[in-house]
Amino acid sequence: MTGEERIAAPRDVVWAALNDPEILKCCIPGCQSLEMTSPTAMTAIVVLKVGPVKATFSGKVTLTDIDAPNGYRIVGEGAGGVAGFAKGGAKVRLEEESPDVTVLHYEADAQIGGKLAQLGARLIDSTSRKLAANFFENFAAVVAPSS
Repeated sequence: MTGEERIAAPRDVVWAALNDPEILKCCIPGCQSLEMTSPTAMTAIVVLKVGPVKATFSGKVTLTDIDAPNGYRIVGEGAGGVAGFAKGGAKVRLEEESPDVTVLHYEADAQIGGKLAQLGARLIDSTSRKLAANFFENFAAVVAPSS
C-alpha cells in the first residue's frame, strides 16, 4: 500500500510533527493513548472496528532507519485479545517540493491473525487502506490547517 500527501509546511515542521506523540495520537484513527517510552519507541492503545469485529489493541511502536529530516520506518505490533493481533509498518519519506510544501511519501504493510484474519483479505485490505488514508489526511490537516 503506497501513497503520498502534499502538506503545506516546511520539511522540518513536518518532521517534528512525525516525532510528536501528541500530534500522532490526534491523527491515528481510534488512538486512545500514545506515550513515548524512549526517543525511538512508543506504547499505544487503539480501538479499531474491522467489519463486525471491534477490538482494543495494546502494543508498541518503534522508529527505525531514522534519517532526519528525510524519513524513517515505523513498525508496530498490537494484541487485541480474542480478536487477534495486528502488526505492520510504514516507510515514510519526506520530499521538499518547495520551502513551504513537503510531500510525504509512504509505503505501508500489515499482517493480522486470529479472528480478524477470518474476515477475508478484501475487507482487511480495504480497511487498511482507509485507515492509512485517514491517518495521512488527519496529519496533513493538523500540520498545515490551511492546506
